[in-house]
Amino acid sequence: MLFRKIEAYIANHLQSGSDKILVVDGARQIGKSYIIREVGKKLFPNYIEVNMETDKVGDRIFAEAKTVDDFYLALSSIAGDKMQQKENTLVFLDEIQAYDHLITLLKFLREDDKFTYIASGSLLGVTLKTTSSIPLGSIEIKHMYPLDFEEFLIANGMGNLVLETVQKNYAQRKAMPEPIHAKLMDLFRKYLLVGGLPDAVNEFLATKNITKVRKIQEDIHHLYGVDASRYEDSHGRLKIQRIYEMVPSNLENKKKRVVAKDIENKVGKRMSDYAEEFDYLISSGITLEVKAISKPSFPLIENSGKNLLKLYMNDVGLLTNIFFGTNIKAIMEDIPSINLGSVYETVVAQELKAHGFQLYYYDNKKNGEVDYLIDDMANLSVLPIEIKSGKDYKVHSALDNFLSVKEYNIHEAFVMSNAQKVEVKDGITYLPIYYIMCLKPQDQQVILE
Repeated sequence: MLFRKIEAYIANHLQSGSDKILVVDGARQIGKSYIIREVGKKLFPNYIEVNMETDKVGDRIFAEAKTVDDFYLALSSIAGDKMQQKENTLVFLDEIQAYDHLITLLKFLREDDKFTYIASGSLLGVTLKTTSSIPLGSIEIKHMYPLDFEEFLIANGMGNLVLETVQKNYAQRKAMPEPIHAKLMDLFRKYLLVGGLPDAVNEFLATKNITKVRKIQEDIHHLYGVDASRYEDSHGRLKIQRIYEMVPSNLENKKKRVVAKDIENKVGKRMSDYAEEFDYLISSGITLEVKAISKPSFPLIENSGKNLLKLYMNDVGLLTNIFFGTNIKAIMEDIPSINLGSVYETVVAQELKAHGFQLYYYDNKKNGEVDYLIDDMANLSVLPIEIKSGKDYKVHSALDNFLSVKEYNIHEAFVMSNAQKVEVKDGITYLPIYYIMCLKPQDQQVILE
């Protein structure tokens, strides 16, 4: 079983006595159902699981269950012997977005307090925007993502001592010993190939066969494309599919951002014309948005009104499959002619998002672009991060221009690369790329005594 950090969160919630129903949200094939099932079976003697997508295309037992009594009757038809007491009975409503009315019904199931409940949804972000009555006070939504790099390291046998040393050395701005650095970089490059989708990771662990890993990634990428066909408006479906298909090619462009006129090859189109399509792709979890900011200040969310947007794939393994297929040399060997900038930016977006950051980048006509901006909670400032995949990692004119603007009040800046050495120069801290696993919002919070 793959270690997932969210397991402890789910277990703590189910054991906390919270009066809110936990709803785990995220893209398909990231392991939501599996981890809930594992936790649920450990904690509750009476574990009941209902996949609403399966029910919808099958017997439709829950299609008309719009009251608490109707729901109990439907549930009893498939698991009546397991419907015991709240303390020992967990009801897992998988793919709850298949039935809008069940999302509304969660409020009344919570109030009735007969059983313990948990739910998951794959297109939940999309469904909630169209649900007439969202039980906000009755549910707690937790977003889930593919395995992050630390989880991938654990899956590959990396011990706690190394992981703790990485965290400690990052905090102290120290380098890892060269042999450990080499091992971490080897696994980081493999993470770029495999990504964090559980089926792909498990296949890699079992066989080390890149062809089999790529087949899994191709199937999931196709599934994500098929999800666009669930969009109600047929014209909107085509635009969603087109935008999703454009993500890899956009990342190879110098600016990397989405250009409205390229979506339908129509001059005069604006980003606002595709607001619903972008919203679908982002809310479904299959793409990660990075918003542009031209004049940053803390907190960044107050500055994100600029109508420029980058989209990244939610899993770096999907991207490297599209770019390189089964040829692993492009990733595993430093080939000067191959630019891995977009691959490195994707893995950083995936990592930061999994850790709870909102994603922004700096875009200024005068000063240029900086890859990422995140809130620096400790200093009530902004932390710029530049990602470098090559050997010229100390060349960063846009970051230099950014730091020269005194009104931005920047306390620290990061450049992350393949280099082992950690050093600070001119306000910039140079760190190995795998230290991205150490950036977490809670680490920057000030604790009040």
